[in-house]
Amino acid sequence: MRTEDVLAAIATGLWRWDNASGIVSLDAEAARLLGLPAEAVQVTEAQVRSRFHPVDWNEIDGVVHLAVAEGTLAEARLRIMDEHGRVVRTVRSRSKPLIEGDDYQLVGTIQEVAEQQPGTAARTPITGDWRRSREAFLLDAGRALAEARSTAEVLRVAASLSMPGFSPDGLAVFGVAGDRLTVIGHHGHSQGDEGPFSSMSLHTDYPAAEVVRTGRAIYLPSPEEYLRRFPTTWPLAQRFGRRSWAFVPLVVAGRTMGAWMAAFKHPVAFTPDERSVLTTVARMLAQALARAGVAESERELSLGLQRTMMPVLGPGIPGIQVAARYVPTGGGLQVGGDWYDMIRLPGGTSRAGGRAPSRIALVIGDVQGHDVRAAGLMGQLRIALRAYASEGHRPDAVLARASRFLYEITDGDDGDDGNAVTAYGGPRFATCLYLEVDLETGTVDIARAGHPDPAVRMNDGTVLLRPTAGGLPLGIDPEGDYPTTRLTLEPGDTLMICTDGLLETGGHDLDSGWERVKQLLESHDGEDLERLADTLVEAVHGPGSHHTTGPLADRREDDIAVLLLSRRPAGPVVEAPRRTLMTIAQAEPERIAEAREQLRQLLHDWADEDQLDSAVLMVSEMTTNVLVHTDGDALLVAEVACVAPGKRRLRVEVSDTSDELPHKRHPGEMASSGRGLVLMEMLADAWGVDPRGEGKSIWFELNEGAREETPGAR
Repeated sequence: MRTEDVLAAIATGLWRWDNASGIVSLDAEAARLLGLPAEAVQVTEAQVRSRFHPVDWNEIDGVVHLAVAEGTLAEARLRIMDEHGRVVRTVRSRSKPLIEGDDYQLVGTIQEVAEQQPGTAARTPITGDWRRSREAFLLDAGRALAEARSTAEVLRVAASLSMPGFSPDGLAVFGVAGDRLTVIGHHGHSQGDEGPFSSMSLHTDYPAAEVVRTGRAIYLPSPEEYLRRFPTTWPLAQRFGRRSWAFVPLVVAGRTMGAWMAAFKHPVAFTPDERSVLTTVARMLAQALARAGVAESERELSLGLQRTMMPVLGPGIPGIQVAARYVPTGGGLQVGGDWYDMIRLPGGTSRAGGRAPSRIALVIGDVQGHDVRAAGLMGQLRIALRAYASEGHRPDAVLARASRFLYEITDGDDGDDGNAVTAYGGPRFATCLYLEVDLETGTVDIARAGHPDPAVRMNDGTVLLRPTAGGLPLGIDPEGDYPTTRLTLEPGDTLMICTDGLLETGGHDLDSGWERVKQLLESHDGEDLERLADTLVEAVHGPGSHHTTGPLADRREDDIAVLLLSRRPAGPVVEAPRRTLMTIAQAEPERIAEAREQLRQLLHDWADEDQLDSAVLMVSEMTTNVLVHTDGDALLVAEVACVAPGKRRLRVEVSDTSDELPHKRHPGEMASSGRGLVLMEMLADAWGVDPRGEGKSIWFELNEGAREETPGAR
């Protein structure tokens, strides 16, 4: 009896599919099963496709391509449709690809199978609930792997995958280092089990090594098959007690970067559908590992740049404590233009002897941009500032030279690197704050170039933002001036300088961001600067900040740099008078408002609100009179001192360089001026005018609470 007759007797048809010509040859039984006349015929691929359910055709197409790639059987369950789109039967197809160069032919059988009973389709290879379960699994797996940011996260996701119907209990991901096979990660094995596999030659008779060499998957459905194909390394796998293994290549951009092993304690036949799932997962896993590798390389480069460009604050300097933090903005290489530095200045050593410096400089700045070019300019500018400071220049001269340097290295940049003109419309600029600190006296000379002002936390917990005179950002005007402002740090005081990222991150503007930082500084105990630095960064940049956003809806993000310095005397800290000092220039009358705010912050815990309002009014009058009636600037000094237990006194002085002494006037009802000394006589507990060698000083005092003496000039 002929083979065709035997197959026809058991309702099995033969078919041949020529991929090159697109012609499908069917015997009589195969034609009948496909809904065609029961006679041998040659039809086109499109005619055959029209008989299959559309979803099943997509499935068989993937199964065939997998079988061609691996040289295995293509097996699938297919629904046959009539001309009206109704399912008339379900058939099972099994075929073998015969590869001829770049083309192939499929030769196989087709046989009708019984319909599945309701509720029994969970493990149907192609149709029913199994397909929906598989599709849902692949969607979830793809989403989870796409969100993994590191190799460790990718491996954790891979270990948690629960494949529909045949979940492995052991996983391993192999990579390639030169001509050696390495273990990137594993799951379901004990610590140390990876030892024999961790540095294996690619020429070893081991499934993962062969997969990497050939780029083709290996499926071992039984221990007998493993022993038959890989007898040399079978003892290594035997001790784990597994029953089936799948070794699938990890391919990215046509290159095999490693292999993925899925091992099972129960027998797995590795049907085409199961192989399809494993292959799909392997592709997603390879892409996720490649992305994670690139991200980790970028992070390593970022950390390397940061370690190179950010200074090591070095061993402790007697009398001070210093802490600093730098947090880059998210994304890309995570590098930007923010920087800080601490420079030991020439000029001798401290009176304590040894090699401890008597003066240091603190620098913080922000180069425009968040790219590699900004980081490069930052590095150049930092080196230039360090050189100018080491030459012994004063703060104003250091910034003037740095501005000229930045202007010269960026002026005329044609933007060929795709960053300068294209992204920012011209040469880069930088903001900067330069402070020269005398460690013996605590005096701080400050020059500012468009940067946020420094803040001081006094030893009693009072926090003041210290307004300083300033000039344009560096790199804009090569002839720009940078006036110097002086303040004094008392023992126990802490100075904070930062970039605007610390204030504006989280949707805040400078004002609301400062209020947030001020609360953190006030709540600190003034002891551990490292803890304070962590607190500032975590509150601004950590998860909690996303629940307390500022008034700006766009949540602008920026790099963060912060530098803290605290004076630490050898003995116990003695509470010093609370003091603030600021200069109000003739050309900056708007700073009178800043002087009023400074006084309010200085007197934040003053008991008498009426006295506070009176002090603010008198300061406004005194500073305004200097700007109106003289040609010089006004120097404001305010101090709160304890004069007896539980009693404090405010003393405010406003100095100028004019020799003309103020005198009391008697303005009429309609006069708009002339009441300054009258107000002081009414509101102050004591006041006076003191001539100086150059100019004069007008002052007043207020005793906290009830007035103790008859007001009048002294």
